[in-house]
Formats: sequence, structure tokens, C-alpha cells
Amino acid sequence: MKNKNLRFIISGGGTGGHLFPAIAIANKLKSLYPDSEIMFVGSKGKIEMEKVPLSGYPIKGLWISGFQRNNMWRNVLLPLKLIHSFIISFFLVKKIKPHVAIGTGGYASFPLLFVASKLKIPTLIQEQNFFPGISNKLLARSVKRICTVYPGMEKYFPAEKIVITGNPIREDIRIDLSNKAKYYEAFGLNPDKKVLLVLGGSLGAKSINEALQKHYESFIGQGMQIIWQAGRYYNELKTQKDWSSVSGLYLKDFIHDMTSVYTIADLVVSRAGAITISELAVMEKACVLVPSPNVTEDHQTKNALALVEKKAALFIKDNEVNLLLPEIVNATVFNDNLLRLLSENIKQFAQKQSTNEISAEIIKLIRKNES
Repeated sequence: MKNKNLRFIISGGGTGGHLFPAIAIANKLKSLYPDSEIMFVGSKGKIEMEKVPLSGYPIKGLWISGFQRNNMWRNVLLPLKLIHSFIISFFLVKKIKPHVAIGTGGYASFPLLFVASKLKIPTLIQEQNFFPGISNKLLARSVKRICTVYPGMEKYFPAEKIVITGNPIREDIRIDLSNKAKYYEAFGLNPDKKVLLVLGGSLGAKSINEALQKHYESFIGQGMQIIWQAGRYYNELKTQKDWSSVSGLYLKDFIHDMTSVYTIADLVVSRAGAITISELAVMEKACVLVPSPNVTEDHQTKNALALVEKKAALFIKDNEVNLLLPEIVNATVFNDNLLRLLSENIKQFAQKQSTNEISAEIIKLIRKNES
């Protein structure tokens, strides 16, 4: 490409499921074009305002939120927020003059990508789920390219715009058996005992965290070890006791080196977000999925059931996790044949070149726009 000083504007957030693909795409573009300029746009008060600067990128926050079905009074300011966000997005795009605008879902991506498309900027969105989010559905007619994970998305998006690329995951997510002994040591765990990895969500999955809080002593008593990422629930947990004194338990709010915990985990309990599933597939992990009931169109349940259908995961409803978690974990973590079956079957959902393929589509848009 002639112009190496490329400019990109990226929006994705609200949850880790929208944010981490955006960061993965940014990292790939930066590795391909080190002199490129990348600006993120997010929603004020959301996870991206904290995590994006930690990843080394600047971010601008929009005053934007979604439609609140459960509390209509909270929607009173929504029209004003939308107008404000469209205006800020307009001036941002005019100032930055990006070669491509990229969206991975979340409230802020709608005004930004819509404005960019109207200003004739090449635009691309990436949809992580079997069932698309509202922002991406609204943007489908305006953007130039739509990167999806699964076939059959023509019922939601224009077929001529769709490219199946898979979900972009962090490049540091990889099977690392050569350092397995080191990882056990880092977490203070015994390599001869089973490891249960519980991902309580970046925002804190209340049902999973509460169930583990109730049953962790039983799990440890039966010979398991636990790595527990509690998300924002961690702040509540750490006021209750000194968790560092619990043998066989490693508790943290957020784990940055996910390769280490995935590598040593025998079984993973997690929400069924699309990016988490993509990571589990790449890492070939046996898992128990507990879909969040608090997501649009219940897409996490659809994600989970797609795996269950292929015998690639086990499934617990959110309102049954406290009751069923001990039974399912105990019946699985010590059953090596079942662990191997789940591990083998989830591999079919692994898409390891997604970031490369999405980056290639972005570059195609630039070249087409310059020709």
C-alpha cells in the first residue's frame, strides 16, 4: 500500500464482548502499519473508557446509552443523547479524516459509523454473535462491509456485504504447553490436581459468582483447585474475608494473561459471550456455559446452544446455576473421557486467522476507495 500513514477510527464497547475484538483489530492494524493513527470512540462510563487507554490507544467518549425496556423514564434523555453523539461524531470524523471507520458493536458505534458512512468514509462492522446486536442491524444498510462469524447471516444483513471471518481474539491467546509447569507455580497450584477456571465476567456475572461463593469449599474439599476471575464482583468479595488464606484458590478481579489460565484449566465455567467462546475454541477447552439473561435478544443462549448441539459444551440456565453447578462440575472435571470429548468437539468452532482476515478486508476497502 502506498500510504503507510493510515488513520483508523474504531468503536466497540459497552461489554468486553464488543471491546476486545476492537482492540484485537487495532493491534493487528498497528502491527501491519506501525505509523498508523488509531482513535477509539466509546460510551462514557463504560468499560472501554478504562481498558482502551491501558491498551495504548486514545479514546473519545460519547454521551450515549441504549433503550431501557425495563425503565421507560431512563429513556427521556435518549433523543438528546443521540443528537449530541451524532454531532460529536461528525466533528470527530471531519477532524480525523479516517481511511476506514470500524465498528464492533455497542451504543457508540451506531452514531459514529452512520456519520462516517454519510461522509463517504469506507466503513466496516464486525458481528460476533449468531444473532446481531441492534447497532449492527441498524448500520447494515449504510456500511460497506460486514464481517461475521457464522454462515446464514443473510437473514439479518445484505448478502453482498457479508464476509465470514470469525471472531478476532487477542493474539496472546494461544496454547502454551511448554510453560505449563511455570503457570501452575505462578498461581500457587498443584499440577497433579484438577483445575476449575471460573470466569465471572468482566462486568461481574452475579449468578456464577454467587454460586461459586457458596460451593467453592465443597469443590476444594473434593480435590479441585480453582482460579476465579470475579470481575466487578471482586470488590464485594474482598470485603468479606482474606481469600489469600484459602488453599487451592486463586481469586482476582481481572486476569490479563489468559493464556496461562486457559493452558492449565481442565474445565471452564463461563458466560457464553461470543468472544469467550472463540477463545475457548482456540484453546480447546472443555466448558460449562451459563448464558447471561441480560443481553439483547438472548443471544448468549443461542451461542451456547449452537455448541451444545455439537456436543462441544455443557449448559446451565442462569437461574439454575446455584442448584446445578456442583452436580455438573463434579460429574465432568474428574471424567477424563468427557473432558476429551468436549475439548475435541469445540475445536471445530476455532477460527485462528480472524484478525488477519478482517484486516485484509479493511485494506481492500482502502484500496478500492483510492482507486
